[in-house]
Amino acid sequence: MAVNIPGLVAVIVFYIIILATGIWASRKSKREEEKCTGEKSEVSIVGGRNLSVWVGIFTMTATWVGGGYILGTAEVVYSPTQGMAWAIAPVGYALSLFCGGLFFAKPMRQKNFVTVMDPFQIRYGGAVTSAIFIFTMLAEVFWMACILSALGGTMKVILDIQSYQSILISAAVAILYTLLGGMYSVAYTDIIQLCFITVSLWLCIPFLLINPSTMDIRLTALNEVYQGPWLGTIDSQTVWRWLDDMFLVILAGVCFQSYYQRVLSAASPIQAQVTCYAAAIFCFFLGIPSVLFGAAAASTDWNQTSYGLPTPFEKGEAGSILPIALHNLCPMYISIAGIGAVAGAVMSSMDSALLSCTSMFTHNIYKGILRQKASDRELQFISRLGVLVFGVIGTGLAMSASSVYGLWLISGEMMYTAVFPQLVCTLFIPGSNGYGAIAGLLGGTTLRVLSGEPFFHISPVIHFPGCKLLDGTYVQFFPFKTFSMVVSLLIIVAVSYLTTLFFNWGLLPESWDIYNVKETSSSNQNEINLKEKASGHLENKSSKCTSEKGTQLPSYAHMTMSAI
Repeated sequence: MAVNIPGLVAVIVFYIIILATGIWASRKSKREEEKCTGEKSEVSIVGGRNLSVWVGIFTMTATWVGGGYILGTAEVVYSPTQGMAWAIAPVGYALSLFCGGLFFAKPMRQKNFVTVMDPFQIRYGGAVTSAIFIFTMLAEVFWMACILSALGGTMKVILDIQSYQSILISAAVAILYTLLGGMYSVAYTDIIQLCFITVSLWLCIPFLLINPSTMDIRLTALNEVYQGPWLGTIDSQTVWRWLDDMFLVILAGVCFQSYYQRVLSAASPIQAQVTCYAAAIFCFFLGIPSVLFGAAAASTDWNQTSYGLPTPFEKGEAGSILPIALHNLCPMYISIAGIGAVAGAVMSSMDSALLSCTSMFTHNIYKGILRQKASDRELQFISRLGVLVFGVIGTGLAMSASSVYGLWLISGEMMYTAVFPQLVCTLFIPGSNGYGAIAGLLGGTTLRVLSGEPFFHISPVIHFPGCKLLDGTYVQFFPFKTFSMVVSLLIIVAVSYLTTLFFNWGLLPESWDIYNVKETSSSNQNEINLKEKASGHLENKSSKCTSEKGTQLPSYAHMTMSAI
């Protein structure tokens, strides 16, 4: 098959529009930097904390509705071994945004944090923050590679170009406009990308459903025709695995810096919560087309299409079912529109991951630990360098990855097992300390590794109840991911309490108390509260770089340096 020239031209035009929007937004970013009397580097991270509610909703939704979300949902619905019952992303992502708005957005925004690493840096200092940063950074990079790899597969199917070519071009465009404008470029390009996603996906649906090769999806939902019913089933044995995966999606989502980048860019805590609630609704709505894609593919007689037999599932191409359906069940001009949806979804998530990694490294690691007296110009240089470095790493992983699902799996589980318990303790359990954080990180991660992972052919050392040997591989039906997370949470609380108790009672020598927990069960929390108040992190204060009269508001950066 020859290269699809019209499709290639359409994609190039789309990229030009996105790049032009990013350049325009970068000028707005520069104007905000000129007006800001505080640290200009924070403008690129949180956009001056003055994004309008509609821009916030658009950029939050576009970040979550990524390439993995669109392609992965269609794949699961189409797969005869899973079905819609196992397509947890639309409901899980929506619930994650709702829970984030209900429990996490307000306390994070009230204290004017700049990144998700800030509460760790206040409470635990630089060493523990660096360890947690590694997990968070790797999760963001793996997520970036996952969505880029998904785009490469889509372009290969529809445009007949090599996947590495589309990965390189898409990554270059996203890196360029993120370099130029930071949060402003990312937010405003997200608006364009979300419009492409919404219009293009829904435009394709009627053509899928009326194709002569596709049977009525209402008939195939519960009846086996060309394959098993696409609704899928959950039995008493698999329900615990389903719940395990659902909790992972819901709770891991509130740990990503990409999420807090939007929350912390809102003009107020209330606006941050409204952004989350509205984005949850839009996120669920945009998952419906992917479900219909999977249902239509499961209802198709592939022998009547240009694809032929064996089916995509039998060929091991279920992961590319959305572009395959676009190419074989829709007219060419409609499939080109579908490409725009996937490209928009991928770039809207990639730029967010890029900015997230760079923000955490620049703000928390470079300035917070390595160069506490770094100038604003130096920080801006490091930030741009970080965009390049993390972009190159993510692009390289995407071109070398053999499994998109594997990258997504690593990303989510890192956040769920390692970071979520730490975030909960830092925000809601005053007595947690650095000893508990380290013990919880080691304990939870070790338990998760010992539980095994069939996808990576890692045999479990610990056999939980219900563990069975299927086709030569041990499969855990026990919710071991959630169990590992809960164990990590309990370890943090228990070790924090015990170390405080032992040091205060003199059971451990004071020279070992590197985190200064002695006699600080209440005084340490008071010190943290004083630092937050001294930095102006009160709910009724303005959160922009400058107040209406132009007076500088205190920056969070000074607090983080004094806390290390």
